[in-house]
Amino acid sequence: MDLKRDVVKYIRDKAKNAYEKGTECEICRSKVKLDFHHYYTLSPLVHTYIAKNQLDPKNILSFRDEFIDKHREELYKHTVTLCHEHHLQLHSIYGRNPGLGTANKQKNWVKIQREKHGMV
Repeated sequence: MDLKRDVVKYIRDKAKNAYEKGTECEICRSKVKLDFHHYYTLSPLVHTYIAKNQLDPKNILSFRDEFIDKHREELYKHTVTLCHEHHLQLHSIYGRNPGLGTANKQKNWVKIQREKHGMV
């Protein structure tokens, strides 16, 4: 199969119908321009899975459902809803595709920002 898009988008498109995006920013409670953030960033998660299992990314459709089943926690539980501004701030600190080892640091950053906004 010739991929027309990045392999990660095939996973995201299938998984996103089950995302439970909040109605307000976890940090400031804004209700506008909300983004859904994975603490375990999808791109490194998918690429690590492909490498570890020696899979051919061109066959993404053959292992997409298995990937989603094996990574339910990362896809659906270890997430947060942020306003676009706070989402950009988080990524300015941890990068566009934060390493998987930064998940707890990101969670802590959100907690600290929430406290700074008096949302404890």
